[in-house]
Amino acid sequence: MLGILTLDTAFPRLRGDVGSPETFPFPVRYATVPGSHVEDVVHLARDDLLPKFVAAAQRLVDEGCVGIATTCGFLARWQSELAAEIDVPVLTSALLMLPLVRRCLPRHRKAGVITYSAAALTTSVLDAADADPFTPVEGVDPSGYFAGAIRDGAVQLDRERMAADVVAAARRLVATHHGVGAIVLECANMPPYRDAVVAATELPVFDAAQLLAWFYAGLGGSSRRHARRDLW
Repeated sequence: MLGILTLDTAFPRLRGDVGSPETFPFPVRYATVPGSHVEDVVHLARDDLLPKFVAAAQRLVDEGCVGIATTCGFLARWQSELAAEIDVPVLTSALLMLPLVRRCLPRHRKAGVITYSAAALTTSVLDAADADPFTPVEGVDPSGYFAGAIRDGAVQLDRERMAADVVAAARRLVATHHGVGAIVLECANMPPYRDAVVAATELPVFDAAQLLAWFYAGLGGSSRRHARRDLW
């Protein structure tokens, strides 16, 4: 079973979203971290919330989860801290794919990112993911439908409007940054719109749901037999 930490948000999780159990063909267990609102985690980058994430992750491990993931790409900035504290493997963010995707591309091509917030995706966040600080980045319109639904919550989601905002960001990315050869979707709410981005850009697109499937495939059959301190 994979444990997934979710932010304290209030919008529906569509199939494909990392926050929906219907996304995965394997068992998942969720834990919402109290007080971890989008404003605090993404825009204010409040490090005082880290102990709450550690505690929630440990509860999932105690309930039998063999790995921990999250539903927010910006938690890449705590990848090292969370992995150091939890006794099972931890994977925080789709941004961790960037170094690998970049190395898979021809020399003249770059990996680009579509994100919930371009302003918040600073070089320090990229550095925490071991990504190139000059990675091309484009965010959805901060005043648009997608950003508003994620930030402020929504009773229902208009799938077409969500997709349109993500596709518009992808088109801006490839138009503004010459040589983008692949796209990584930072936001774990974006995988439902991956196919629309592929159709619009005709580029390879990588997302958090794909990454978590790979992660769990490696964990499959493992169990928490030993604490980390007993192994090293």
